[in-house]
Amino acid sequence: MMQAPGSPGPVSIIGLDPGLRHTGWGIIRQDGTHLSFVACGRIDSTATLAMAVRLRQLHEGLLAVFGAHRPDEAAVEETFVNRDPQSALKLGQARGIALLAPALMDCPVAEYAANVVKKTVVGAGHADKDQVAMMVKVLLPKVTASSADAIDALAVAITHAQHRASRQRLARLA
Repeated sequence: MMQAPGSPGPVSIIGLDPGLRHTGWGIIRQDGTHLSFVACGRIDSTATLAMAVRLRQLHEGLLAVFGAHRPDEAAVEETFVNRDPQSALKLGQARGIALLAPALMDCPVAEYAANVVKKTVVGAGHADKDQVAMMVKVLLPKVTASSADAIDALAVAITHAQHRASRQRLARLA
C-alpha cells in the first residue's frame, strides 16, 4: 500500500510514542477529511535486560508492526527533556529506534512536539492525558486501545493527518 507522501487518496499513518519501557503505536487511515482506526498496541522491553537487548526488543517489535501493516507515513512524538539526564538519554535511545524503524521501511517520518499533539487533538497545548484520550475516542470511535501509550500514539497519528491535510490544502492554493 506504500504511496508517495502527500499523494491524493487514502493513506495509512502510524503514530509512535517512544519510550524505553513501553513504545506505543497506533495506525489510522486518512481518506480526505475522514479518519478511521486501524490498529494499535504497545511494545514492551524487559527492564531487567541490558540496554542493547531492550533496544533490540523495541526495534524488532516495531519492524513486526511495520511488516504487518505497511503504513504509508509515520509520525513520532518528540522527546520531552526532563531534568534527569540519564532518563533523557535512555528515552532518546528509544526514540532513535522509533525513527529508525520507519526509515528502514522507506516510510517518510514527521516529528511533533507533545504540546503540538495536545493542541491539535484537544485544542489546548497543556491538556492532560485524560483529555487527550477522550478526544482520541471521539475522533476514532472504534478505538480498542488498552494502554495510554497506544492512545498517545494514535494522537500523534491524528496530529500528522491534520497537519498533512493542511499542507495539501496550501499546496493546492500555491
